[in-house]
Amino acid sequence: MTPENTRQKGSLKALAKELNLSITTVSRALAGYSDVAEKTRLRVVKAAADANYVPNSAAKMLVTGRSGYIGLTLPLRSEPFSDPFLGEFIAGLGEALAERGQDLLINTVAANQTEMQVLQRTVESGRVDGIVLTRIKEKDERVDFLRKRNIPFVTHGRTLHDHSDYSWIDTDGEFAFSHATDLLLSLGHHRIALFSITEHMMFRYVRELGVTQTLENSDSDASVTVSHVDRFDTDGCFAEALRVLRQPNRPTAILALTDDIALAVLDAASELGISVPNQLSVIGFGNIPQASVVPPGLTTFDQSTRTTAEQIGKVLMDSIDGKTVTQQQLIRPFLVSRGSHAAAPNVKSSA
Repeated sequence: MTPENTRQKGSLKALAKELNLSITTVSRALAGYSDVAEKTRLRVVKAAADANYVPNSAAKMLVTGRSGYIGLTLPLRSEPFSDPFLGEFIAGLGEALAERGQDLLINTVAANQTEMQVLQRTVESGRVDGIVLTRIKEKDERVDFLRKRNIPFVTHGRTLHDHSDYSWIDTDGEFAFSHATDLLLSLGHHRIALFSITEHMMFRYVRELGVTQTLENSDSDASVTVSHVDRFDTDGCFAEALRVLRQPNRPTAILALTDDIALAVLDAASELGISVPNQLSVIGFGNIPQASVVPPGLTTFDQSTRTTAEQIGKVLMDSIDGKTVTQQQLIRPFLVSRGSHAAAPNVKSSA
């Protein structure tokens, strides 16, 4: 045993002796376990603060059986930390976990690795008490793997099938894109383009579904053309937008699956001298910071990323503490109306 471990163990013993409590009770109180009475927990926390006690993580794990970490895998791309969604999500998740005495362990996925390999290594090493998964595919091997393992997990999103036996919180993208389609139809748009992504992500499926089903159920003769682009290839998105907007019978409105794609569309329109919103309406999704400052202001949907991440952290910790059973929640995004949408050219509308 190292001197540090001896000191920490002695500190824990001293706290327990001072409070006339068992070492296990003191340790579980400091870890925030729900089986410790609130009055006792507060007394322990105060005594620990007064003594400047900082628990050794290894010793704590021996007593509590917990590592104190929640795992999140992060694929590395050229600029992984420039993703506004990711920044907001990590901030919200980290804050919720910190309130419950847990730390976020981010496991990066290098170019020569798969996310599944990193996830499997993380779980089997015993380094984490639970897992958060993001960006769920229609059929996701990571979810299948965790469902078979004895470890709590919560996903941001859910798989297309068999999503009733695990906890997830998702954004209602079908509602958002149905609402956006209805809005464009009410503004007289008949030629609508949808800029989607190539990956078979669940959020792609539900957002596309919102558009197609709304058109099918409407009395309008409007049509939609779909382009699939690499969501991380800005130049590719820009090139596809140029191609679509150069067509003789170009769309009067474009729905973009994400704000990043919508920004590429706005750049292409500007390059071609197409006025937004007078000649072209553009609607995105995500409400990233750039959406409010790019001319003329991007109309988009806010998915409350930070709040959602906080809720995911709480659901996961409740599951770890044995307070709750499986939970599923669908969060409805809200429209942020700015200057990038208007009535179709030569159409007057009261919408």
